[in-house]
Amino acid sequence: MPLTLIVCDDHALFREGLTLLLNQQPGWRVLAQAAHGAEAVRLAAELQPDVVILDVAMPTMSGIDAASAIREVAERTRIVALSMYSDAHYRRAMTASGAAAYVLKNEASAELVEAIQVVLRGETYVSPSIARVPLPIPQRRADRDLDLLSERELTVLRLIVEGLRTREIADALGISAKTVETYRARLMQKLGVDNLAGLIRMALRAGLSSPG
Repeated sequence: MPLTLIVCDDHALFREGLTLLLNQQPGWRVLAQAAHGAEAVRLAAELQPDVVILDVAMPTMSGIDAASAIREVAERTRIVALSMYSDAHYRRAMTASGAAAYVLKNEASAELVEAIQVVLRGETYVSPSIARVPLPIPQRRADRDLDLLSERELTVLRLIVEGLRTREIADALGISAKTVETYRARLMQKLGVDNLAGLIRMALRAGLSSPG
């Protein structure tokens, strides 16, 4: 069985270069290319690839939101983030959204193949030039932490703040109760709280209003 991949980046020439690089690896096959995050999510759901290569900053849907969505529709797919940014905020956001690797774009030609091999072993990878810089313990700034959330996660959080129970949220969004529980657990992980009360307090501190 070949190793299957999807490449997502909003720059066509860069996508083509990555696709050529990856298709040259024995037994590797790029199934499709995507120009933005929403397209990557759709293709991941349809094709169930082994790996998705995701640009972090894209129009329509960012790599951060796309990574979270892909984790829902293609659970076994590994995510490798590509970014121009060495900023710790983006690394933390992509990691929280499910990326197993973070590769700087200007180092992708030399590191991408290795990063994919590493994540396929169940390990994590960060470009060596920034791996030596530890991620700082984030300040508990609720408004900044909410920036890590996808639109769907924010919707679930608003419904929690409004006081809806798991089944009520599931009915309102047309999803299962188990999926709501998964969202709640992910929200707690991303926001660094360990109970529902803490989740609500953080949302209120950030000024998050209920859906009304």
